[in-house]
Amino acid sequence: MDISTVWEKLVWNRGGKIIDLVLDGVGGLPDPDRGATELQVAETPNLDRFAENASCGQLEIVGPGITPGSGPGHLALFGYDPLQQDIGRGVLSALGSDFDLQPNDIATRVNFATVDEEGRVVDRRAGRIDTDTNRRLCKKIRDRVQLEEFDGTFFFQTVSEHRAVFVLRGQGLDGELTDTDPQTTGTPPNPPQPRNEASRKTAKVVQWFLEKVGEVLAEEHPANAVLLRGFQRYDPLPSLRDRFGLRGLCVADYPMYRGVSRLLGMDVVPRPGGMKERFEALRSNYGDDYDFYFLHVKHSDSRGEDENFDGKVKVIEAVDGLLPHLTDLGADTVAITADHSTPAVLGGHSWHPVPLAIQAKSARVDGVSRFDEYACAQGILGTRPGLHLMGLVLAHAGRLQKFGA
Repeated sequence: MDISTVWEKLVWNRGGKIIDLVLDGVGGLPDPDRGATELQVAETPNLDRFAENASCGQLEIVGPGITPGSGPGHLALFGYDPLQQDIGRGVLSALGSDFDLQPNDIATRVNFATVDEEGRVVDRRAGRIDTDTNRRLCKKIRDRVQLEEFDGTFFFQTVSEHRAVFVLRGQGLDGELTDTDPQTTGTPPNPPQPRNEASRKTAKVVQWFLEKVGEVLAEEHPANAVLLRGFQRYDPLPSLRDRFGLRGLCVADYPMYRGVSRLLGMDVVPRPGGMKERFEALRSNYGDDYDFYFLHVKHSDSRGEDENFDGKVKVIEAVDGLLPHLTDLGADTVAITADHSTPAVLGGHSWHPVPLAIQAKSARVDGVSRFDEYACAQGILGTRPGLHLMGLVLAHAGRLQKFGA
């Protein structure tokens, strides 16, 4: 029996409200020229005041040395073991784009891309085409691609910019396929390969689809090809309400995080359209209808991936200015953390633990005076698995009974 199963048995129908503020990729490493991380450089009086009145520590999201993707990272924060529940990016993208995904559908994430005359990938994102161009290309594919060899249905739908989602619906399909995206330029896309016998049919259908899409996009530029990654069959997970008695609400703009929230049975507000709007959307939806609120900030991760140290600092400072919108609501438990680190000096996700601060009446205030990686590492919570966050916020909100006699 794992620890999350114990929480399920201890949950009762009482207790207070919980807010999780997830600053995507906020963890960093010191910039060589500054000798400090983005959080240490940023002016954050509100985040620091929050940490001063909280229990602080670090979360090692998946495990030592394991660099989390965004999906596994959020699953861990919500109390689902990412090593046991591995959710493909395609499923999350489909759910996040408001697609009506059905059990046993096979979903994969799509990048429109540019290939040269030899079929080698030149640009994995097709110059980040605009969303209107994406919609036109998706419609063109839907109108012109016919899969006579397949006794099922396919869907091809815009997500945003260069991203789309591809879904297969039919009998005898399995999602254990390798990606066609080579994750680099200068080489051709990879052929889809089945990882097991059950996926051979799916691999054939995907190969047929790619060949026909190549014909349809041959005269387009820059988006003259598609790359696929994150194949998976959709098998719904038990919801937050079923497991922990929580009526959840997600406030996020980016499809991935809206998707993981839908996967776990949360309601999702319409896309707010900006950071300030997200904080305002949480405030306007705060009330008796929900017990658990998830507020997501994306650009702290994006700026890290762009190696934009100063840009990430500005995002952190913008969050700090909006924090009173959240803390003034009076929730019983508020947690601030991240789903992984994205140091600008590395330009990508990393395995480094992320800072955590939990504010509640029952929290032991530990003397940490700043919200950053090094200060929180000295906090009373120590370094814990990311999975532990859900148990901590449930307990602080009075939502867990005593264990044993």
